[in-house]
Amino acid sequence: MPDPRVARRFAVYAGVGAIGTGTQYAILIAMVRSGYASPAFGSMAGASIGAIVNYGLNRRFTFRSSSNPLSTAPKFAIIALLGVLTNGVCMKFLATGLALNYLIAQLVTTALVLGLTYLLNSAWTFNEQERLSGAVSNASITVSSNKVPSPGDAPSS
Repeated sequence: MPDPRVARRFAVYAGVGAIGTGTQYAILIAMVRSGYASPAFGSMAGASIGAIVNYGLNRRFTFRSSSNPLSTAPKFAIIALLGVLTNGVCMKFLATGLALNYLIAQLVTTALVLGLTYLLNSAWTFNEQERLSGAVSNASITVSSNKVPSPGDAPSS
């Protein structure tokens, strides 16, 4: 049975991601309909802006991270770049290679990239187990440094 916390977090990730995805789709549609870009390029441009929107929302609401943004933002950016590149390749293949309507291709691509980026951000960017193990080791350091010295701890002459 799946952990309900993981299911809840994925639901929040997808909900928060819907805001960034809305931004992406608006840019995609505007760029394609205006003739300024191909579906793959329009989608990648939109995904880049959507990733910026998603970082702050995911940090605050999905993962409730108290980590330093200087630590999490670069990791999120690397995963977002991977997502943008995956998005572009999938869109090129589906919209150009298979000649699917670009909006249908984007729906399929969105589902794939959503799963990929959720797994990577959970495991690396906002890794709770890493934070918890760090907190435990910091606590043990604090406890060990506050212990009362015993006669065996005295330096020998």
